[in-house]
Amino acid sequence: MLHKKSARELEDYLLANQEYIYRLAYSYVKNPEDALDLVQESIIKAISSAELLKDPQGMKSWVYRIVVNTALDFLRKQKRTVVVDQETLNSYTESVAGVDDYSDLDLAKAIEELTPTDRTRVVLRYYEDLKIEEVAFILKENVNTTKSRLYGTLKKLRLQMEEPIDVQSLQEV
Repeated sequence: MLHKKSARELEDYLLANQEYIYRLAYSYVKNPEDALDLVQESIIKAISSAELLKDPQGMKSWVYRIVVNTALDFLRKQKRTVVVDQETLNSYTESVAGVDDYSDLDLAKAIEELTPTDRTRVVLRYYEDLKIEEVAFILKENVNTTKSRLYGTLKKLRLQMEEPIDVQSLQEV
């Protein structure tokens, strides 16, 4: 059974970070109601399996892993495509102080074209500011695998962002 102090820490964490958990869920399903359902299901899973949390210091990545897995299970059941839209990217870029602004449309489009797993790596590492080790834990990957795949994804993004603009099509508009 989970120690009362640890159970209270989990409850406090979930309450304090509900907005971040919601945004993560929303980034997968693009629907407020579905995102709320995912958050609720994730919280139930976290509380019911809280005794599996060995290290309270890893609570954030443990909870994010539950949310990601719940979202991916939902999408597999729904057979939907995951797309990150500009609204979601903007919601990820809002810092606690509200001063960050990364509303680069080319970047949003490039991230939108990534596979769900590659997109997850980028979002967790750069928008949620998780460590590589935490991203690896969430995705159930080896740390070196996560690093190499993340850097490969960043290389793909860089190449997509550097594609030359078709001047002909711009003139037609």
